[in-house]
Amino acid sequence: MGHNRTFEIAFVGLVTGLHEFEYRIEDKFFVDFGPQDFSNCDTNVKLKLDKHPGFLQMHFDIDGKVDTLCDRCGNPLTIKLWDEFDLIVKLVDNPDEMNSNEEDPDIYYIDRNESHFSVASWIYEFINLSIPLQHICEVNEKGESGCNQKVLEELNKFSANPSEISDKNIWKGLEQFKDLDKK
Repeated sequence: MGHNRTFEIAFVGLVTGLHEFEYRIEDKFFVDFGPQDFSNCDTNVKLKLDKHPGFLQMHFDIDGKVDTLCDRCGNPLTIKLWDEFDLIVKLVDNPDEMNSNEEDPDIYYIDRNESHFSVASWIYEFINLSIPLQHICEVNEKGESGCNQKVLEELNKFSANPSEISDKNIWKGLEQFKDLDKK
């Protein structure tokens, strides 16, 4: 990933206590991370960093929107993002060993001698975690799907009626393998 100081926090120079950072995330942010399943990202990330001796407590607020396609019909969708994530960064002498042994994903270790760290990878991860796994057109006020009806009709042509499928047809031909282990 390219070096971008915009997302670096020089925590050594910060006094103990609460500090706030705000980042505007658009499509160009994701270039170094590779292709995404969305476009037109317009997201604000608010980071509250509470500095303590020996550790940093961070709270990320994600708020914005991205454009993607409906998984069912392919219509363009705008998905609203809103989520919160907490992370604790501990200052230790052996961060690589501690990170490899840590089971809690909300705890991260950095070297006690470091003076700054980048939050870009965390912002990337948290935005992606804020996007729902399923992208489906919303239901309108009449209770009808907002999906493209022509596409849904075509999809319905390919779906089989479960009552038409015979249990005997599903397993047909498997009898020949029934006693193979006995031979």
